[in-house]
Amino acid sequence: MRNLVCSVVFVVLVLLLLVQPAGLRAAADGVAGVKVMSDIPYRSAGQLDAYEVERCKLDVYLPAVAGSTGFPTVVWFYGGNLTSGSKAGPKVLAASLAREGVAVVLPDYRLSPRAKYPAYIEDAAAAFAWTHGHIAGLGGRADRVFLAGHSAGGYLAFMVGLDAHYLQAEGLTLTNIAGVIPVSGQTMTHYTVRAERGLAQTTITADAAAPVFYCRKETPPMLVLYADHDMPAREEENQYLVAVMHWAGNERVTGRLIAGRDHGSIASRMVDAGDPARGALLDFVKGMK
Repeated sequence: MRNLVCSVVFVVLVLLLLVQPAGLRAAADGVAGVKVMSDIPYRSAGQLDAYEVERCKLDVYLPAVAGSTGFPTVVWFYGGNLTSGSKAGPKVLAASLAREGVAVVLPDYRLSPRAKYPAYIEDAAAAFAWTHGHIAGLGGRADRVFLAGHSAGGYLAFMVGLDAHYLQAEGLTLTNIAGVIPVSGQTMTHYTVRAERGLAQTTITADAAAPVFYCRKETPPMLVLYADHDMPAREEENQYLVAVMHWAGNERVTGRLIAGRDHGSIASRMVDAGDPARGALLDFVKGMK
């Protein structure tokens, strides 16, 4: 009899899992106050090649405190030179922000050299579009979805937030972005894009693959973070973009130097309570209404 009861319970649990929408099955992460939903495809599988099916997935970290609704969401792109990385990398940061009442979406995206410019930017735009279309059903607000990321991820956030045609391909506009928080992102043409073209890292280019190419008076609100001991020219690149935005009359772009940080620690220390970059991000996200 006990075996029969156990079998029935097992079947019921399996059926409960199967009736959830595909790709939206939650996985416990073992962290109080956080609900994690893993490996959700953000592109239609029928239109994809095998590499897109493999890479175009995302994880969602939701505030799980009772009554958590209407929360903002940050779509966070990891760094790795556009050639490496995984959405598992920033999971501790994502969970820590979710405990603060901010949902975080962590997408994977196609990487160079297997994918070439602009494939990774197109993936970033598709991940934002998926989040914009689904977050209300998960308790968040579609009008408070932010783009953010570190290093190469900051470059992706910049590009999707400034070059309107990537979101237009997804049926959205730049007005659908609540704000952009690039952390030590490259503002010139990314050196991996240059490498794909056979150019040296020091062959500085600012063409349509460069965030600075799109400086103008009207953009989504931006909080541009960079470190005082950042990698070569990265601090200056970010300062230059902010300066040109201000020159164009853009009052929605703010730059902030984070003292005592290098290119890696400006992101890795964002999990720490009291970290200035973490505080700046939370103030920016929670301050937008």
